Amino acid sequence: MIRRRSRRLRAAGCTRHLLVQMLHCHLLQLLTSMLGFNRHQERIHILKDVTGILKPSRMTLLLGPPGCGKTTLLLALAGKLNKNLKVTGEIDYNGVKLQDFVPEKTAAYIGQYDLHVPEMTVRETLDFSARFQGVGSRAGTNLCTKPSALNFLYKIEIMKEVIRREKEAGITPDPDVDTYMKAISVEGLERSMQTDYIMKIMGLDICADVLIGDAMRRGISGGEKKRLTTGEMIVGPSKALFMDEISTGLDSSTTFQIVSCLQQLAHISESTILVSLLQPAPETYQLFDDIILMAEGQIVYHGPKSCIMSFFESCGFKCPGRKGDADFLQEVLSKKDQQQYWSRTEEGYNFVTVDQFCDKFKASQSGQNLAAELSKPYDESKGHNNALSFSIYSLSKWDLLKACFARELLLMKRNAFIYIAKTIQLGLLAVITGTVFLRTRMSVDRIHANYYMGSLFYALLLLMVNGFPELAMTIDSLPVFYKQRDDYFYPAWAYAIPSFILKIPVSLVESVAWTTISYYLIGYTPEASRFFCQLLVLFLMHTVTLSMFRCIASYCQTMVAGSVGGTMAFLATLLFGGFIIPRCFAIGLTIKKGTSRAIISRNKLTRFDGGDQDNNTENMMPKLQAETVLSPNRTGRMVLPFTPLIISFQDVNYYVDTPAEMRGHGYIEKKLQLLHNITGAFQPGVLSALMGVTGAGKTTLLDVLSGRKTGGVIEGDIRIGGYPKIQQTFARISGYCEQTDVHSPQITVSESVAYSAWLRLPPEVDSKARNEFVKEVLEIIELDEIRDFLVGIPGVNGLSTEQRKRLTIAVELVSNPSIIFMDEPTSGLDARAAAIVMRAVKNVADTGRTVVCTIHQPSIDIFEAFDELMLMKRGGELIYAGPVGHHSCEVIKYFQAIPGVARIKENYNPSTWMLEVTSTSMELQLGVDFAQMYRESSMCKDKDMLVKRLSMPVPGTSDLHFPTQFPQKFREQFKACLWKQCLSYWRTPSYNLGRNDQQGLFTILGCMYGFILFSGVNNCQSVMPFVSVERSVVYRERFAGMYSPWAYSFAQVAMEIPYVLVQVVLFMLIAYPMIGYEWTVAKFFWFMYTMLCTLLYFVYLGMLMVSLTPNIQVASILASMFYTLQNLMSGFIVPAPQIPKWWIWLYYISPMSWTLNVFFTTQFGDHNDRMIVVFEETKSVAAFMMDYFGFRRDLLPLGAVALAAFPVLFAVLFGYNISKLNFQRR
Repeated sequence: MIRRRSRRLRAAGCTRHLLVQMLHCHLLQLLTSMLGFNRHQERIHILKDVTGILKPSRMTLLLGPPGCGKTTLLLALAGKLNKNLKVTGEIDYNGVKLQDFVPEKTAAYIGQYDLHVPEMTVRETLDFSARFQGVGSRAGTNLCTKPSALNFLYKIEIMKEVIRREKEAGITPDPDVDTYMKAISVEGLERSMQTDYIMKIMGLDICADVLIGDAMRRGISGGEKKRLTTGEMIVGPSKALFMDEISTGLDSSTTFQIVSCLQQLAHISESTILVSLLQPAPETYQLFDDIILMAEGQIVYHGPKSCIMSFFESCGFKCPGRKGDADFLQEVLSKKDQQQYWSRTEEGYNFVTVDQFCDKFKASQSGQNLAAELSKPYDESKGHNNALSFSIYSLSKWDLLKACFARELLLMKRNAFIYIAKTIQLGLLAVITGTVFLRTRMSVDRIHANYYMGSLFYALLLLMVNGFPELAMTIDSLPVFYKQRDDYFYPAWAYAIPSFILKIPVSLVESVAWTTISYYLIGYTPEASRFFCQLLVLFLMHTVTLSMFRCIASYCQTMVAGSVGGTMAFLATLLFGGFIIPRCFAIGLTIKKGTSRAIISRNKLTRFDGGDQDNNTENMMPKLQAETVLSPNRTGRMVLPFTPLIISFQDVNYYVDTPAEMRGHGYIEKKLQLLHNITGAFQPGVLSALMGVTGAGKTTLLDVLSGRKTGGVIEGDIRIGGYPKIQQTFARISGYCEQTDVHSPQITVSESVAYSAWLRLPPEVDSKARNEFVKEVLEIIELDEIRDFLVGIPGVNGLSTEQRKRLTIAVELVSNPSIIFMDEPTSGLDARAAAIVMRAVKNVADTGRTVVCTIHQPSIDIFEAFDELMLMKRGGELIYAGPVGHHSCEVIKYFQAIPGVARIKENYNPSTWMLEVTSTSMELQLGVDFAQMYRESSMCKDKDMLVKRLSMPVPGTSDLHFPTQFPQKFREQFKACLWKQCLSYWRTPSYNLGRNDQQGLFTILGCMYGFILFSGVNNCQSVMPFVSVERSVVYRERFAGMYSPWAYSFAQVAMEIPYVLVQVVLFMLIAYPMIGYEWTVAKFFWFMYTMLCTLLYFVYLGMLMVSLTPNIQVASILASMFYTLQNLMSGFIVPAPQIPKWWIWLYYISPMSWTLNVFFTTQFGDHNDRMIVVFEETKSVAAFMMDYFGFRRDLLPLGAVALAAFPVLFAVLFGYNISKLNFQRR
């Protein structure tokens, strides 16, 4: 039993304008605190006077609109509240206060976000979860320090007791149940049996051996991920379950099945279950015992389900006949929807506030019963402390370590291509390096000693850069680690130790590969002891580097901050290593007449003449000059002109390569067919629903019809208006609302919609009409109140799940499409929000557009809002394609005509009934194939005739044709993309400030070479995660035909120039005079030009690496190879005269070599009259630059052209790759 009394949660925060908030958070926070200025803070009540009791053997439904505090309440009960929140009140389990036991192990919290390791399969994920949660071993952890042994004896005793009682009662156990019980009593089998059982009840057995995947890797569906999130926690032995919106993305039949299992779990095992659902179907709602209804952080009702409707009737509100109880309960609290349920017509209606409802509940019989029960002390005879967990972890330390080792080893195998690529890269660079430094014997003069020092330095540099991908891999794994750490699956040390130990062989292999190849080619001392000494140093260096990058990742936690932190650590390690800056160099001493101490060591060069002497970016889009083309419709709404179009398709099939895991389990076919001969049509003005259980192929069919599949084989005929579909044309007249809401995080809601309208509406629509249309769409989707909110990052900040879903729909609606596809538009929304969205969608269809929606668990009202239905069964086959009918009469009539199908109950949800009677289990029970029955039906024949008729062009019409590929001209595309990039960059100070902060260090050190290399590497590493995030948005917008990829690419390229220019100016103003360069106009601007071009080509290089690779890890590997290779060939470590002729071409195509050439020759190349002693020879500075480094002043014009050419080349290649390559797998 869980009791909570008068629980209040308050959060202190600041209410400020968006721009001011960004500046305060990142620039002025420290300054204002130092000056003693106070910021205005407001206290926000998240929960207010939340009081109640959750009893064992009862399942409670938590209802309420988004933002009412449901998630916070669940976290509070599970003991997982943010420590920064101020909390009053208390929670106890069975009379034991929360702080006296371990609530994280006693209770399981199942969150809204699906955080899983994408490289693991479903079975592996559940099995590891069961292992970490100590399936079968929890009983002994409270009594003995050796839980495994005691647990085994404990289970034997339980089985003996069960068998004895069965004999006494004369019970013959069911064979399947008896087998299961005996199996879980055998040591070592209980975990796999429990995993198989959970996969079965969650419907995950069909994808048990499929990788989970992510946004860039094909894996299980969104609904399957949601079920896996639930199964990951219920596979454990926790008796208190707190589930937060577990039905998002699931069809109503699957949700009903899962909740039914939870109901049995609660009643049989005496578990305490609290479930938050957004749109529970009536039959799912009926499975619950109690209801908690929340609004504005308060509990409006908490009591038996049977009493809640009578409570609201006593308040004057009554639920209509065909309205679901759950939908009514959420809408009756809304100011916009409450009046329609007012039943006392003889009395005048006044809005009833949440506070008034709370007062009425406290005065009701249910409220008084709850208060009386809370006033009584807990009866300890009703429960015992064995239900609680007093130990933090379920396994012993050794078992925790073994489990983490096993998982880390598995992940290394799945990511083996990364380590293989790194090793191959290292071997290739070792060959190049060895042949660059190729010597047959070791010379002992000072010049060659410097070359050998350069080769050793380069080896250390290479091994450090080789560790950069570890940063990205670690950051990617952190969200899953934090979730499992907070659930007390394992401690941090159990996660960190395997990561360290299992990387040791990697370091050893790469160190051996490098030393074996390069050692004797370079010509080091051929003594074995020296060889192994160098091998040991490089091995330790590589091991330390990997650990350092993992440490930085754990501290920074984001790729942008991690890139900055990694580069800073990299810089500090190498600058203080004694090669770039010798130990004896006195920092701060400079020469006014042109010699930089950061480049020329005091030990090597001595002056002959004794020369040592003491933003505001406007958030407004440029306006287009065009004519207004508007016409009011019958409702007074503004409608932009469009062409109604029909989409028809015949015998559509879709195949993908069979996953290796399925082939490993006996599936012999090379191709896996996901769609089977799908035929149908969607017509203008008709709102069509595409339904089926999870895994039926709804999203797959939508992707095939819309042309969004990037892999697999598509067969069949798809036509638009009777003409064959052409994807480029189709993208102009269609919209697609994806199941996953992908948006730029640093853009506001109104800016996102306006950006879509700017690029997708035709140029005939002027800016005034466009802005009015944007405003209207925001009002229709009810986003006008949050129009100035930043979108943010899902699960981190910004919009809530339902707000993101509505934004996705608004972004597509504002493009004024003729055909619009929506993949689960109501997923993640509560009943009221879903009704709002569907009303808007219905209005869109009523204007004559073709609208198709996949939908999982619609309420009766939402389902009957559709005109046509296409129903698919698991395996991608069609089993119904026809009208829905008034009160779903056509659907009900068709399926009830099939012999053996049960009749629908009164007021039962037709969509749920339809999915239940057509399930796979029902097919087996009835011995029928619903797909075959549909193919033989008159409905199918009529549909085929209709499709053939609609597939013929209407006389007098012509195929769609647009004079241009995109709605806007290239100039407007560029302006729009530049506008959005400008806003994104301005609002991402963590990226921009990170690259400016490092300049202080560079300028203080006064190291030209170090600054060029490491500032460039930092820019390159920092831009990669930023471009990677935006690339997912680009894929969506490119498929929508919003703009040419070249326009986006050039906009992003152009947006970098002002920020890099600011970076260069800051360096010039601070460092140029401190280093002591000559104050001539020519040298100043040469220096500035060189810096600008150099930093630009490094930034564009990072963008190019992302565009060439599927993910940021591979991009980091490719970039690290580029860093090290061009650093080797830059002319600093190995001067150009010493580079062998077979590698000299690499020197001339290395951007760094031209940078150093222009830098050195413009600053020192004209010093013919200044003499220095170099290696016991007297030379001029200019002669030394030419003889030693090979930097020639006569190549200055060519160098200037080359410096400008490299950024242009990288930018053009970036644009080309963005336009041609697509690594998204659908």
